[in-house]
Amino acid sequence: MNTVSSLPQAFDFRDECHAVYQLLSTLSDKDFDEKTQFKGWTFNNVLGHLHVWNYAADVSLKDGEEWNSFSNKALEMLGQGSTMNQFEETVTKGVKGTKLLEMWREFYEEMTPRFSVADPKKRVKWMGPDMSARSSISARHMETWAHAQELYDSLGVDRVNQDRIKNIVIIGNNTFKWSYTVNKKPIPSEAPFLKLTAPSGDIWEFNNSDNENRIEGKAEEFCQVVTQVRNIKDVNLNLIGMISKEWMSFAQCFAGGAETPPAPGTRKKIIK
Repeated sequence: MNTVSSLPQAFDFRDECHAVYQLLSTLSDKDFDEKTQFKGWTFNNVLGHLHVWNYAADVSLKDGEEWNSFSNKALEMLGQGSTMNQFEETVTKGVKGTKLLEMWREFYEEMTPRFSVADPKKRVKWMGPDMSARSSISARHMETWAHAQELYDSLGVDRVNQDRIKNIVIIGNNTFKWSYTVNKKPIPSEAPFLKLTAPSGDIWEFNNSDNENRIEGKAEEFCQVVTQVRNIKDVNLNLIGMISKEWMSFAQCFAGGAETPPAPGTRKKIIK
């Protein structure tokens, strides 16, 4: 069996999950009922959501009939007015609290090696357009990182990021046109130049350095804005040019309909 990793992003995903697991590992079952600043979702809702769509990504990688069954059920329930959480609970089957935490951990550990040896260019199905296996596991990393922020905030814990968030920066940059498309706005000719400081202190640069539109600052703050876990007014990114300011006002690196970023000051660390 080929044990050489063709998708190192799978291990970035796993390591992000491990960090979140450590954050939650000392909580009691009752603690998982706490509501977060994200749409009033509880810790149980967040973990259930991450687990169900990890499962979905893993199923899509296998190319089997199981994907059709999963996606058809999701579309049917959501089309009939069920909430996302209600659909997800049909998959988690009422498991909550520390048992849900362990179920989520066991599954992300199981799926990581399967993705790590997958062909990065393999096309996999999703609720929207098909995507590559690399995009699929990178999206799982992005969503894990994004939803974990409301957990860190609720617990009053300062998050210590690692350079693996470069995967999220790349998704954020690659979805420049998507942000405009989903918000039904004319797409500018090119994305602003990005000059971001990684958690390690390295400098990451993207796009045309001659562009008069520029975004400079911490990579983690760019990630916070494109995943909509912070309003642009709550971070210290330096935005130069009208396109930079416009993009960051509605940036959205995830699929689905247009979402409104959180209002200023509504997503923040809670002081315990």
